[in-house]
Parts: sequence; structure tokens; C-alpha cells
Amino acid sequence: MEKANLKNLELTEFTGKGDSGQHCLATFPLFGAHGTESTATVYFELEAGDTLGRHTDSAEELLLVLEGEVEVELGGETGPLSKGEIALVPRMVPHNVINTGKTKAKVLGFFGGANNIVATFEKTWLPVNTNVVDTSTLDD
Repeated sequence: MEKANLKNLELTEFTGKGDSGQHCLATFPLFGAHGTESTATVYFELEAGDTLGRHTDSAEELLLVLEGEVEVELGGETGPLSKGEIALVPRMVPHNVINTGKTKAKVLGFFGGANNIVATFEKTWLPVNTNVVDTSTLDD
């Protein structure tokens, strides 16, 4: 059985090049390198005021807020999402997640229909120095 403990994940710190407000700690707990065939997950944390950054994903995504309060920008819409709420992000629709609360936000994203995901951000991420996150290039 493949499993991931969300309380004990190795998170990588990312910051937007030229934009310190685009900042998160993130990882992919389960995806193709772990043996999934048609799903993947992403976990990220945002400090108060931080943003994930506007981007598109190659697969449909469900965003589940585990802790905190965020605002989700989706296409031309913007709306709040808080602990226990889920939002649907259609494939290739530009979106962003912003922590609008006073505490750390923790979000788990579920991708359907693909075990490898390509996320393309408007801004480059540091320390990886790219705006593309492709799980097919990530190690187990």
C-alpha cells in the first residue's frame, strides 16, 4: 500500500523570482513515481499573505483546505475557501491560491486522470529557476 503522512512530509521552500510574496512550502505526497496510475496529489503551505502564484495545471484539480483561510482566483472568479471546503479547478484554467487568514494555510490538491502533472506558473520559482513543475522529472 502506498501512503503518505501529511504530518511528516519533507517540504521544499519555493519563492517567486522577484516576488517574495509568491512563497510556499510544498511537495507531491503521491504521484506517478510512487506508483499511481491515474491520480496525483500536491500538498502546500502558505504563510499569512503569501500566494501560490498564478498558474495552470495539466489535469483537473480539487483543492481541499486542511487549515486556514484562502482566496482562490479561478479564471475570472475569486472566492474564499476555508478549512474543510473543496474547490474544483478545471484543467488548464489559470488559478492562484492566496492565504487571506492570519495563520498558516495548509492545502491538499488532488489531480484526477493523470499520475504526472505539469504546472506552468507565470513567474519563475527559486531555487529551481523555472516556471514549470513537471512531476515526471521528480524523484520518488
